[in-house]
Amino acid sequence: MNISFEGQVVAVSGAAIGFGREIATTFASLGARVFACDIKADELATLAAPGIDTQIVDLTDRQAAARWISHIETHSGKAIDVLVNNAGGVAGQAPRPLDEVTDEQWDRVIEINLGATFSLTRAAAPGMKHAGRGAIVNISSGAALQASLTGVQAYCTAKHAVLGLTRQLAHELGPHGIRVNSVAPGFVRTNEATEKQWDAMGEARQRSLLEGIALRRFGTPEDITRAVIFFASDLSAFVNGQILSVDGGR
Repeated sequence: MNISFEGQVVAVSGAAIGFGREIATTFASLGARVFACDIKADELATLAAPGIDTQIVDLTDRQAAARWISHIETHSGKAIDVLVNNAGGVAGQAPRPLDEVTDEQWDRVIEINLGATFSLTRAAAPGMKHAGRGAIVNISSGAALQASLTGVQAYCTAKHAVLGLTRQLAHELGPHGIRVNSVAPGFVRTNEATEKQWDAMGEARQRSLLEGIALRRFGTPEDITRAVIFFASDLSAFVNGQILSVDGGR
C-alpha cells in the first residue's frame, strides 16, 4: 500500500529539531502541505523547503498558538487534516528535589508539554469538526507510562496528562470523525538535551539502559516518524484513543 498525503494539510509543532523536523520533512515528501512551528529560529530557518511553511511561535502563549492555527487555515483554505503535537521537553531543567522546584520551573514545563497540546488542539478542533474528519497525534513519552528518565517531575506529570487528554479527546471528537492517538518514544538521542542526559548517566547506567532494550539499540527520529505516519494515515482508520510505545521493547 502506498501512503500519500497529497492534498492534505499537516501541522507540526516543535519542528526545528529532532522528531519534529523528521516528521515535518517526511510528511512533505509524502505530498502534504506542511506547516511547522518552533521557537528555535535558526534551526527552523534551515527547515524551510518546498511544501513547508515555517513560523516562529511561542506555544506557551495560548493566543499565539491559536493565531498559528488560524494562519494555517487561512493560507491553506481548509481545515487541518493532521495535527502533530510534538512540542515539549524539559526546558533546560535538570533533576532536583521536589522541595527545590520553583513555581516558574514547574509551570514552564507543564505549559510547553501539556499546555501547547491543549491550545493547538482546541484551536484546530472546530475546523476538523466542520470537515467531519481529522487525525491528531500527540507525542508523549515513555514517561507517560512510568517514572521519567529525566527525573524532572513536571515533565513526567505533563506526559501522563497528555496521555489522559488523548484518551478523553478520542471519545469527545470521535463522533466528529476525528481520531486522537499518541506516540510514546523511548530514549532517543536527538538533541543537546538528550545528549546532556546521556552524558550525566555515566558508563554503567548507559550500558544498563541499552541492555534493557530488547532490540539492543536506541530509537531514531525515523522510528518515531513511522509511528506518527501510521496514526495519521488510513492504515489506522479504526484506531482511536491509543498510545503506541516506540521503545525497542523495554
